[in-house]
Amino acid sequence: MNVRQWAADLTLGVRFAFTGGREGWTRAVLTAVGVGLGVALLLLTTAIPNALAVRHDREAARTDITFSSEQLPKADDTLVVAGVGSDFRDDSIRGRALEPEGPRAPLPPGVEKFPAVGEMVVSPALKELMESDSGAMLRERLPDRIVGTIGEDGLIGSAELAFYRGAEGLASHINGGGIARIDRFGDPDPSTERSDPVLLLLILVVFVVLLMPVAVFIAAAVRFGGERRDRRLAALRLVGADSRMTRRIAAGEALAGAVLGLVFGAVFFLIGRQLAGTAQVFHISVFPSYLNPSPLLALLVAVAVPAAAVLVTLFALRGVVIEPLGVVRAGRPARRQLWWRLILPLAGLAMLYPMIGNGRENGDFNQYLVTGGVILLLVGVTALLPWIVESVVARLGSGGVAWQLAVRRLQLSSGTAARMVNGIAVAVAGAIALQMLFVGVDDDYTKSTGKDLSQAQMEVILPSGLLVPPAAGKLRDTKGVKAVYGYSEGYLGDRALDPEHGTTVTVGDCTSLREIARLDSCADGDVFAVHGAEWDGDEDLAKLAVPGRRFYADPSYEGVPKRTEIPWTVPQGVKAAKPRQGLLAGTDRGGFLITPKAMPKSLAPALDGHAYLKLDESVADVQDLVRNTAAGIDPLADAVTWAETERTNRFDAIRTGLFVGAACVLALIGASLLVSQLEQLRERRKLLSALVAFGTRRRTLSLSVLWQTAIPIVLGLALALVVGLTLGTVLLKMTNTPVRVDWTGVLSMTGIGAGVVLAVTLCSLPPLLRLMRPEGLRTE
Repeated sequence: MNVRQWAADLTLGVRFAFTGGREGWTRAVLTAVGVGLGVALLLLTTAIPNALAVRHDREAARTDITFSSEQLPKADDTLVVAGVGSDFRDDSIRGRALEPEGPRAPLPPGVEKFPAVGEMVVSPALKELMESDSGAMLRERLPDRIVGTIGEDGLIGSAELAFYRGAEGLASHINGGGIARIDRFGDPDPSTERSDPVLLLLILVVFVVLLMPVAVFIAAAVRFGGERRDRRLAALRLVGADSRMTRRIAAGEALAGAVLGLVFGAVFFLIGRQLAGTAQVFHISVFPSYLNPSPLLALLVAVAVPAAAVLVTLFALRGVVIEPLGVVRAGRPARRQLWWRLILPLAGLAMLYPMIGNGRENGDFNQYLVTGGVILLLVGVTALLPWIVESVVARLGSGGVAWQLAVRRLQLSSGTAARMVNGIAVAVAGAIALQMLFVGVDDDYTKSTGKDLSQAQMEVILPSGLLVPPAAGKLRDTKGVKAVYGYSEGYLGDRALDPEHGTTVTVGDCTSLREIARLDSCADGDVFAVHGAEWDGDEDLAKLAVPGRRFYADPSYEGVPKRTEIPWTVPQGVKAAKPRQGLLAGTDRGGFLITPKAMPKSLAPALDGHAYLKLDESVADVQDLVRNTAAGIDPLADAVTWAETERTNRFDAIRTGLFVGAACVLALIGASLLVSQLEQLRERRKLLSALVAFGTRRRTLSLSVLWQTAIPIVLGLALALVVGLTLGTVLLKMTNTPVRVDWTGVLSMTGIGAGVVLAVTLCSLPPLLRLMRPEGLRTE
C-alpha cells in the first residue's frame, strides 16, 4: 500500500468526521474535548521548567542582602537595605527598607523611584490584601502610605506579597546579615552546589508519574464513540471498501478529532495560562508570561498526539470484523492473553534493578533507565487491568436486577470499562510510589531546629542598642502572650582585634536568667559565669572569669571594617552557675550572665535583644498580634515563629511541585472521566429508553450504572495498590533507604482516586435521568 492511498483514506475519514451529520460532529467534538484537556495539561507541564527558571532568575536579579564579610564604603551609588519581611497568617511577606545614600543608588527591579520615609511601594496582591477587610490587622503593622506598585519584573509570582518602604538611619545598624550596603541588585555569588542524586530521582519520577495519566487519557479519548463509528463503517463495505480501507478511514476520523483536540488544547492552555496568573496553589503563583512551553516540546506534542490517535485506532480495530451487513462484535471473542501483559512490568523492574543500592554516594541515577523503568511499570497497569476486569466479571454470579444489568454489560464490554479506569489506576499507582519515596527520604532532608516549643513558640529579635526591658513589657501586654523571657546578647573577646579567647554575654532579669542556667541565688546586680556549657566549646570559664580581666564587646577581625572598641572588665564577686540543656535557644548557654543593674550603659550598643514568648495559641491570630507589637517597638524588629523541624528548600520545592501537579492531574482525570461517562451514556441512549419502556425502574438503572463504575474501579485501585507498593519499594531500595509503608498516606491516595470516580458518577446521574425516557426510541 503506497503513501498516496493511505493519505486518501485518512482524508476521507477526516471528511466523514466533519460532514457526517450530527453523529459525526458529536463524536469529533467529544474526542476533541478529551484530547484537548490532555493536550492543555501537557503544554502546561512542558511550560513548568521555564516557569521555574524565570522565577529563579527573578529571585536572583533582586537579591540584595547576602552574608558576605565584605562591606562597601558609603558612596553616591550605594544603598542601605534592611530585611523587614514578616508573615501574615499562613503567608510570607517579603519586605525591604531602603535608604539611598546618593543620586546613583540602584533601584530594585520593578520599582520606578525610591519611596520616601513614611511611604512604600507594594505588590498588587499585597495592595489588594491591605485594602480588603481581612487586611485590617496588617494595616496596623504597615501604616506607611502606598505610593505605587512593584512591576512584574520585581516579583516571582502574581500572588506574592512584597513591599519596599523608605527608611533613614539604617547605616548605623549594618551588620552584614539582615542589613547591608550594596551598589547593585543581583546575586554576586550564584551557588554551584553539587546536585543531589536522590532529588534528581524524585524530579524524574514526579514528571513521569504526572504525565503518564495524561497520556493514558488521550489514548482513551480518541476511542470515544467507537461502537457507533464501527457500525457506520459497515456501510462503507456495501460500496466496495475492503477491511483495511475501512480501518484507515476510521483512523482518519480519529485523526480529525485529535487535530481538533490540538486546537481545543491550545485554547484550553491559553485560558489556563491566564487563570494561572490569578491562582495560587500551595503558596506558589506565577505570571502568565512565565508559562511558555518549550517550542521543541510543543512541536513534539503536536506531532505525537495525532500519530497516537491513528495508531491507537488501528490497534483497537485489530479484533473487530467490519462486514457489509454489520460489525461482528457480539461473537465470543478470544480471551485476553496474560503472558505478554506481564512482560511490561517485569521489563520495567529489570531496568530499575541495576540501580538498587546506589543511594546518593554512587553518582547520579541513569535517567533513561529510571524513566523507561517507571513508564513500563505504569504502562503495565493499563495492560493488566483489562485482563483482570475480564477475568473477574466472567466469574461474577447472580444478584439483583441492577447487579445483573451491570455485570452483563461489563461482560460484553470489559475493555471499555477498563479504559475508563486506566487513568485513575495509573495516577494512584504513581502517587502511592511517590508517597512511599517521599516519606522514606523525608528524614534525610528534615532536621531538628533544637527549639523547645513547650518553653516558647515565638522569638522577637530586636535591633542592636534597643533596651530589652521596655520591649519585653510591651510584648508581655499583648493579648495572647502568657510569658516573655527577654535577653540582651553579645560576644566578648580578650582583644579588640582578632581575639584569641572569647565567650558570650547575656543580660536579663533573674526570672529570665533562671530559664537558661541553674542559679543558686539571684538578685539584680549579680554577675554569673556559666561553667561547662556546650556553647563555649573549648573555653575554660574559670580562667576567663578572673576579676579585673578586660574584655571587648563585639571585637573586630582582620579584613572586616573595624568596630567601635567597647571594653568591659570582669567585676568582683562573680558567681558560678551551671547550664540548663536545650531550653529556649536550642542548646545550653555559657559565658557571662549579667543582671540589668550590673550592666554598664556603654555595653548596650554591642548587644542584640532577644525576647522569647510563650503564647496562648487558643487566641485568634496571636502570632500576628505579636508581629504588630514588634513592628510598633521598632520597624527593624523581627518576629519569628518557632518550629521543631525545618526541611531542605529544594526538597520542599519538589514536594510542593508534586502537589501542584497532582491537583492539575486530578482535575484532568475528573473532567475526562465525566466526558467519557457522558459519551457512553449517549451511545446507550436507545438501550436505556427500551429498558424504561419495558418497565425497568429508573432507580434500578441508576444503580446498574453505579455498579458498572464501581466494579472496575475497585479492581483498578487494587491493581494500583500492588503496582504502587512494588514501585515504591524498588525506588526506596535504589536510594538505599529502609523500606517502610505509610499506610495512612497510601490509603488516602487510594481514597482520593475512588472519590474522584464517585464524584464523576454523581455528576453523570442528571444526564442519565434525562436519557431514561421512552421518547429516546424515536428515530428518523
